[in-house]
This record gives sequence, C-alpha cells and structure tokens, in this order.
Amino acid sequence: MDGHVQIIDVAPRDGIQNERVLLPAADKIELIRRIADAGGRRIEATSFVNPKRVPQMADAEAVMAGIERRPGLSLIGLVLNEPGLARARAAGCDEANVVVVASETFSRKNQGAGVADVVAAASAILDGARAAGMRTSVTVGAAFGCPFEGEVPAQRVLALVEALLPARPDEIALADTIGCGVPTQVRELLAGTRALAPRARLRCHFHNTRNTGIANVLAALEAGVDALDASTGGFGGCPFAPAATGNIATEDVVYMLERMGVATGIDLDAVLRTAQWLSERLQRPAIGGVSRAGRFPSAAAQACA
Repeated sequence: MDGHVQIIDVAPRDGIQNERVLLPAADKIELIRRIADAGGRRIEATSFVNPKRVPQMADAEAVMAGIERRPGLSLIGLVLNEPGLARARAAGCDEANVVVVASETFSRKNQGAGVADVVAAASAILDGARAAGMRTSVTVGAAFGCPFEGEVPAQRVLALVEALLPARPDEIALADTIGCGVPTQVRELLAGTRALAPRARLRCHFHNTRNTGIANVLAALEAGVDALDASTGGFGGCPFAPAATGNIATEDVVYMLERMGVATGIDLDAVLRTAQWLSERLQRPAIGGVSRAGRFPSAAAQACA
C-alpha cells in the first residue's frame, strides 16, 4: 500500500438502481453534489440502459444536465451498447464504463447476449469512447462467482481480461457482483490481471452480501489496487442477480482507511450526513456499519475525555 487509494462512489447508479423507491432526478443530482462536496472526484453518475429494464435510470439525460460541473470532477456513465455510448457522449459523460459478465447464464440475463458477443460489443464501445476523448474502463462482472452457475474459474476471468486488452481500456475493474468473493480470490485475480496488463489501472467493486466486502478491500489494497468502488450508505444491488444486496459502504471503507493512515481525500463526516439524507429518501436505514455506530472515537467521547 502506498498510502493513497481512489474511492469511486457508485451510489447514484449501482446504489439506487434496484431500490423500490424511485428517486426523482432532483434528488439524484443532489446526491451527486453531496458526494462531490465530500471530496468525491470520480462518481458513477448514471447508466444509459433500457429504461424498461432499469426504471430507476430512465432519467439519465436529465440527471447529467443538472449536475454542476467543477474542476477535477469526472462523471462516469455505464454503457452496455453503442446506442448507450451515443447517449453518454451527448449527455457529457467524462468516462464510459462497459460491463462484461464472466458467466454465460448471467450474461444473457444481464445483457441479453452471450459472453463472446458482449466482448465484441464492449471492444467496439471502448474504441468509440476513446475516439470521442472519453476515459474508458471495463468491468468484469461476476468475476468471483455467479448466482446461476456457481464458481467462476480464475482462468475464465483472466481470459476475458486478455480478450479485452486489444481495446486498450484505461482501467480494468473486477466486480464481485453478488458478494461471494474472499480475499484469496482477490489476490489471485489482481495478480493475474496485473501480469496481463501491467500499465492499466486496476479497480475493484465489492458487495458486502456475505460480510466479506471489507476483508476483500484490504486484500485489494495489499495487492496494489488503484481504485475502489463504494456506495454511500451501503445501498446497492443488481436487478438481474438474486440476493445481490448491498455494496460496501463508502463510510465503512473511508473509516477503515483513515484509521490505517491511507488517504482517500473523502470527508467521512460529510459522507455520514449524506448516508442519512439518502436513507430518508429511500425510506430505509443505511446499511453501512459506521452509519449505524458512528465514527470512533466519537466527538462525545472526546469531549468527555
């Protein structure tokens, strides 16, 4: 660990995409503003997908149009096809993130196509985004396990990474879409990806469904990951993955790293306030442990001392 890691807050997209309460565009814009005010510099703002399949993201253009642009802020749009890329470009996204799923069954449920076809489409999207001057990233979903097929061999994940390298993504992300991964997998997959793409930035996306998310964060840090996804309040889940409940919470990751002396540039107290604000709008409690317990030592404890 070099004392610094970048946190990418995915609450505005992955955090709310599966929520029962449909947030209005104004609340999504406010959420992004709050994350930026807390120090977030890369934010997954929305996704450009079929609104019939993911109704929470139907207002992607309206959200992007309402965001205050500021120096150093990079807005990420998730795109799954070339029409989605065209929408993301027109909306002014700074980055395009494409997803390839590591199992055939999940790929067909998530994107309506087999893995080979999705790899070809993703490569074309990455080429188009780079030509448009956008930063590019590719996420390998279900890299740690599939809800339909079970174990996903590391060799299959690394073969997908290798197949995507000719499209020259700026960043490669490994996603534990259903929160089944463990630290040994994190170390193996990151080491294998680094060997294949020594110059690419590496990023991890963990869910905390089975309470291994924070352990996986530590393993990723020790393996030299460049960036970590997290969601304010710990909200999140995939509409097409059963039991994919909860991303790792931004506040939990920042708290741990802060106590370890690893800089993130994120204001923990501001994140906690935003988690409470978002909880009220989603009409359910924040999932993050620090949202429930508070930071340590607390201001009250310091006053008593």
